[in-house]
Formats: sequence, structure tokens, C-alpha cells
Amino acid sequence: MSTLYSTTVTAVGGRNGTVRSDDGLVDLQLSMPKTLGGKGGATNPEQLFAAGYAACFGNAVIHVTRNKDAKIRDNDVEVVATVGMEPNGAGGFGLTVALDVTLAGVDQATAEEILAEAHKACPYSNAVRGNVDVALSVKTR
Repeated sequence: MSTLYSTTVTAVGGRNGTVRSDDGLVDLQLSMPKTLGGKGGATNPEQLFAAGYAACFGNAVIHVTRNKDAKIRDNDVEVVATVGMEPNGAGGFGLTVALDVTLAGVDQATAEEILAEAHKACPYSNAVRGNVDVALSVKTR
């Protein structure tokens, strides 16, 4: 297989540092969340992961419907990603993910089928499958 896209981001200073992409489009301060004892006031890795997963999953929904009668377009899909961190019982930490998806223009049964297909197609879903519990829910509008 050939790589369709790649990017490089450099992190300096861990959770209280910075992240910068090789093209400069991402250039952010990081801060440990207040709920984890940090000062807050800047983004954190979990927020960035949630943003990436939500956007990627939304596009997977669009992608899997391209050749179907019930096409989902950009404004027809909203994904709310909630990413949590918890102790893993081995001295480290693990992530939890909940994806709450809203689709327009389809009935509930079709929305559930689309969601299942998108979960199989999404690179984030494929990357975490078997390692991170991902709770999926879908509703229509």
C-alpha cells in the first residue's frame, strides 16, 4: 500500500509545552488540565485527539455514503467526540472514547447502518480498535 497522506508534528515539553506541525498550521501551547492538577488555560492532547477523531469520523460517514442513494454531505453530519483518560491498572493510563453522531436526511435504521460502516472505514477507529473502548451513538434530525 502507498501512503495517501502524512504529516509531522513536534511536541516539546510534554503536557505543559508546545506542539507545532511541519507546515506551521498547528502551533499551539499545551497545558495540563486543571482537573489533573495543571494550570489549564491551553489545549491538551485529549482535546486534540477528540478534535481529530470527530473530524475524521465525520468524513468517514461522508465517504461511506458516496455511492449510496442516501448521501451524507458535509453539513448533514455532526460528531461530538468525548475522550477520557483513566488508569489502566498497570501503572499507566488508557483512553475512552464516545462518539455521538447526528445525521440529517436519513431514518434511524439507515443512520445506524452508516455509522457501522463509518466505524469500519475511519482511520482513527481502525487505529484504536481492540485497544480503546469506543462507544457509538447516532440520532437523526
